[in-house]
Amino acid sequence: MNVTFSLDQLEEVAQKIMANNPKKVILFHGEMGVGKTTLIKQLCKTLGVTGATSSPTFSLVNEYEANDNQLVYHFDFYRLNDEVEALDMGIDDYLYSGNWCFIEWAEKIPNLIPKTHSVISISLLADGKRLLTLS
Repeated sequence: MNVTFSLDQLEEVAQKIMANNPKKVILFHGEMGVGKTTLIKQLCKTLGVTGATSSPTFSLVNEYEANDNQLVYHFDFYRLNDEVEALDMGIDDYLYSGNWCFIEWAEKIPNLIPKTHSVISISLLADGKRLLTLS
């Protein structure tokens, strides 16, 4: 799936992503400031998370509960030094839990990513819109 969008179309984009039945573990790629966290917040809303959502930059993971009691984990590994830190926090328990796992900066843990996952790549276009690819 490829889609070009502006930030005011995030709700529609999140619905399109979910309609494409992505795997429960989704890696988010894109430069800093391109809107990965903003998209993840909208995906959480689409899944029925009603509480506040924020970037887990310092905590590494935030946990949210959706309407149907399913859990959503949002990871931000930007400040992670190595894969051992992820293992120490119990990353395997999260990734193989069957719950949604949205991972920013997954390139910091390449050897820990489950074989079955989806990837969302976001890039900023010259006109300020974003190009999103789901694979």
